[in-house]
Amino acid sequence: MKHLEAIRKAVGIRPAGEYIATDLIRYRSLRKNFDKTPLMAKALAQKEWFERFPASVYDCDRIAGNRRGNFVTEYDETELRAARKTLASYGSLHFGTNSDHFAPAYGRFLADGIRGTLARIDASLDAHRDDAAKTEFLTAQRLVTEGFQTFVGRYAEAAREAAAATDSDEYRRELEGLAADLCAVVSEPPVTLRQALNLVWLIHLSFPFQGKYAMALGRLDQYLLPYYRHDIEAGILTPEDAEDLFASVFIKLTESRWTGGDDVVNICIGGVTPDGQEGVNELSYRILHAVRDCNVPGPNLSARLHEGIPDEFIDECLRVIGTGLGYPALMNDRVNIPALARHGYRPEHARDYCFVGCIENFIPGRQPAWSDGRFNMPKFLEAVFFRGKSMSDDTYLGLDTGPLEDLVTMEDFLGAYEQQVAYAASEYTAEFNNMNSGINYRNYAEPWMSVFCEDCIARGMDINAGGALYPSAHGACMMGIATVADSLAAIEKNVYLDKTCTLAELRDAMAADFAGYERLRAKLAAAPKYGNDDPFVDKYAVWFVEFTDAVFSQYHTRDGGPFYTAIASNTASVYCGKSTGATPDGRHAGAPLSDAASPTYGMDREGPTAAFLSLSKPDYRLVSCGTVVNQKYTPDMLTDPVKRDALLSAIKVYFHRGGQEVQINCVSRETLMDAMEHPENYLDLVVRVSGFSAYFVSLDRAVQEDILHRTEHAEI
Repeated sequence: MKHLEAIRKAVGIRPAGEYIATDLIRYRSLRKNFDKTPLMAKALAQKEWFERFPASVYDCDRIAGNRRGNFVTEYDETELRAARKTLASYGSLHFGTNSDHFAPAYGRFLADGIRGTLARIDASLDAHRDDAAKTEFLTAQRLVTEGFQTFVGRYAEAAREAAAATDSDEYRRELEGLAADLCAVVSEPPVTLRQALNLVWLIHLSFPFQGKYAMALGRLDQYLLPYYRHDIEAGILTPEDAEDLFASVFIKLTESRWTGGDDVVNICIGGVTPDGQEGVNELSYRILHAVRDCNVPGPNLSARLHEGIPDEFIDECLRVIGTGLGYPALMNDRVNIPALARHGYRPEHARDYCFVGCIENFIPGRQPAWSDGRFNMPKFLEAVFFRGKSMSDDTYLGLDTGPLEDLVTMEDFLGAYEQQVAYAASEYTAEFNNMNSGINYRNYAEPWMSVFCEDCIARGMDINAGGALYPSAHGACMMGIATVADSLAAIEKNVYLDKTCTLAELRDAMAADFAGYERLRAKLAAAPKYGNDDPFVDKYAVWFVEFTDAVFSQYHTRDGGPFYTAIASNTASVYCGKSTGATPDGRHAGAPLSDAASPTYGMDREGPTAAFLSLSKPDYRLVSCGTVVNQKYTPDMLTDPVKRDALLSAIKVYFHRGGQEVQINCVSRETLMDAMEHPENYLDLVVRVSGFSAYFVSLDRAVQEDILHRTEHAEI
């Protein structure tokens, strides 16, 4: 891993200057093309970026391409102000309008190569020669693809220059080989793994410079497998060399931190193939090991598991998780494939799913970029008690579902709550569609991203304007499933069964944040809690999944696509909790909501087996976006072979019963507490946060405490 360590050192040094070269290059092109349509002007600007972006190659590089060229030390302030004004006038899409969180169809591009892709564009230009709009769009695609061809050639030249400048014979040979590989793929499809991986990386690198975040690398172990096997059979690559190549790419993802940011780049390994066969292969292990060797918060690795998958692969995943990294997240094909297929995706496409961002299920290269938003289910409980209002958020206005005295049965209360949820869903979808329907997608066309989406080239249409095989999908992330389930169980038990209090008394206690109502709060807290295999409360988690799916299934996105549901919150369970009043489970106002699909921390007291049994009761085939289940284990659960085998077996049963996802932290409570007190000693400590991992000491204190309070299991 000599090259990995050398590149790690190189990317650890932030360049001098301002991160602005991209702004200046695009501006200089735009000011020459003010007379062009926005589509053509921006396509020419993208082409010029490819042709003029400073190509930088590290002398230890095995794969070319980094972010260093965007740093400028000398520039004219007046020009920079003008550049930002002009760029802002042309505008751009954002996450909510399908700008990023996309998994490109890398496999098709690699098979065709640059020249083959240009030939496809030319064929479509000929087919649509009488359609001015399609001709303009395809011309824009050709321009940016030609620019990318130049971009690759310029990196070949940069590699040659680096080879001539280095004092290391070993690096010189490596760089000369890199230059030759880049020259080869300028015109021909890749043949070797390094050629294919370099093309993928240079494509990926281009997206962040367009302001695109969380662009996934997709099923890397599937579309790169033929190149890996070619090299192994030809004797030009060893498995260890392959791991070093991947690690040389993955470590460069940390360059986003040069500007204080991060990039959640999801990589999917394992799962079944599009025709339903075993997808775990030798490259799955190489990628898994490369992520382990990098030992940084990114990439966001996800492993698809299915019935009959080798235990060896699951065990290797658990070993990597056991390093403390928290990767990979484990995903269930048994649930996710039917969850996608129900929306009309062809079976082979549903089987080929990957993930974008944190855990979001995605059909790679066949649908527009992803978008989602948070849907605070516990707040709608407040709305029932306070007739459409929230005690902690004076901006919220729901329905007035009438006086509490009219809710004489648990069914009445649940009906009122369903009315609040249904109204909130109608408001949510209307606001989202209103925002998207107001966009002129022709002026905001994405000709470069459309190259990697079927079947934009053949249709001559943009990814967001009918070019994609499938319409856009949006995920509404249902927050607080355990807070809601625990609250409904507490209401049923204390108000309707034991008659400990009335709804009005409970309302008054919640309004007071339980001050003066400590005995009542104790009774609410003593009610059955989700995560202990108790049907009394678990039935409300089942209801939660079924009802939210039924509500959102009524709606469609602007282009006729589905509204998925998710049971996920990222870190929003912390900050949304701050604007949510006290809840009937005894939770105080402002406290975090339950995290994603997990039980409320500290409430799953019967151990991980009982938690898995509860967590597998809802029908997650209805949750097409995905879920996040955070579990925390003592380190020896992942390092002791006997305990790890027990955990492996438990996960297999959980997935067989219908669990959708699980991700694991195994950094001890003692270590986390010490890191909070002495952060300077733990700068490299990585933990799983929610749908991503991060350096623990970089997290907000409230998020650190949320992780610290997760239930820690020491045995199965």
